[in-house]
Amino acid sequence: MKILLCPLSDGGYLYPTIAAGRELRRRGHQVSVLGRSTAAPVVAEAGLPFAVAEDFGGRRAFSATWWGKTGPAQYRATLRAARDTGADVLVTSVLCNGALLAAEALDLPVVVVGLSVHLWDYRTGGGDEPHLGRTRASRTLDCRQIHTATREEVGLAGRASRWADDPLPGDALLLRGDPALEYPGAELPERVTHVGPLAWEPKPDPAEVEAVTDQMARSGKPVVYVHLGRFFGGSSLWPRLNEAFTGGRFQAVVEQGRSTEPRPAPDADILLVRKPWMGPLVDLAGMVLANGTSAPVLAALLRGRPLALSPNGSEQPLLTGACVRAGVAVRVPTAPSADPAALLERAWHDDGLRARARALGAGLAARDSASHAADVVERVAGTSVPQVARASASPAARTPVSPAAQAPAPTAAPASAIPKEDHEYAISRPR
Repeated sequence: MKILLCPLSDGGYLYPTIAAGRELRRRGHQVSVLGRSTAAPVVAEAGLPFAVAEDFGGRRAFSATWWGKTGPAQYRATLRAARDTGADVLVTSVLCNGALLAAEALDLPVVVVGLSVHLWDYRTGGGDEPHLGRTRASRTLDCRQIHTATREEVGLAGRASRWADDPLPGDALLLRGDPALEYPGAELPERVTHVGPLAWEPKPDPAEVEAVTDQMARSGKPVVYVHLGRFFGGSSLWPRLNEAFTGGRFQAVVEQGRSTEPRPAPDADILLVRKPWMGPLVDLAGMVLANGTSAPVLAALLRGRPLALSPNGSEQPLLTGACVRAGVAVRVPTAPSADPAALLERAWHDDGLRARARALGAGLAARDSASHAADVVERVAGTSVPQVARASASPAARTPVSPAAQAPAPTAAPASAIPKEDHEYAISRPR
């Protein structure tokens, strides 16, 4: 079977898809990757053939930053690459409307690698879930509207969708978290499956790891690993970080990630880095402070590290709420009167928090997630498209490319302001 991986090329989306792809290749399938040119070194290290999206008309098409505007370009690039590779099945990521529509146009099955929690409407239950930022219903509506708009732009509006008006188009959605992170009593939609973390990242340069380790050792202070996500119009963590790591007991290794404008204070115990890997840095730390994106949360839990989370947009509020509910994280208040250093001190010494993080992480680590993901891909490829139809879908026989309009797709609606969460640590507690 020929499989084309076409996720977003940002590490948080690309790496878990590579984990599944490497397992599929181990099983004897032909696996290749379509992505931005900047992803070429990472894919080469993974040992998979690589197709450059820009060569197929996909400039910016697989960037998380531009996901809402580049659906048509992603559609065209995926169509052309799928034909070029003779793909029998596509494996993409969330936010890839163009890849999903290409699968429709080519009558190919498609599997979506998701985040660590389910973001949209549950099948049943969850009606009493507290809302952190946007509701599940608003996310569902936005996804449906953006997908519909992209369908119109690429010329598929007159064709009935294979998935009707489902906000989760695709033959399967793979969640990388644990059922314990879903709202109690809620039931996932039929095509959604927990497979586990799909943990993979490029091998770190030993010299770079040693340099960071030596710098941390010189100060002798306990290390907190900080991973910054996008702000989405919310609050920057930099004022909180400078306050927490200036003249205090802790030091921080701060992965800038996809954030912009780093602002460490000159006298703060902060080492700013930008690495394509995080595992060795989490290993150095006793706690992880993040905005609440899937990659650092999963990296922390897999190593039994408790979390301190300060969410803004995207999945950050919902995943933060799930981690707080599971007792593996505390929420960092944004109020100016809050003392972030005191929060870290209490959380660091919270034995229950640490024990629950270790237990949940052990459960995640015990999952053979790449194998589970590969099982789903094989099942979807075998059942969604009959063998005769797959054989007839040769590059020469597949549906012609529909003409795409040149106007960009609408951007996603901005996340609403995040209300204060009832479960955050109370700064007024005595030490």
